[in-house]
Amino acid sequence: MEEFILTNTEYIELNNLLKVMGFCETGGMAKAAIAEGLVRVNDVVELRKRCKLRKGDKVEFEGHEIMVT
Repeated sequence: MEEFILTNTEYIELNNLLKVMGFCETGGMAKAAIAEGLVRVNDVVELRKRCKLRKGDKVEFEGHEIMVT
């Protein structure tokens, strides 16, 4: 499991997390993956591109697991 540490902010939007972690090259690719139902947040398929992720949230995408801390 990989870790993403929130610094100086309360949350990160889901599409931005996929970009920052390097799983999607562009924001458009991240939004498309989310819209296709390929991303799970806390074990539930998430279709909101700008879903706000906070400490304790777990994201799953293409075999990767990311814990927001």
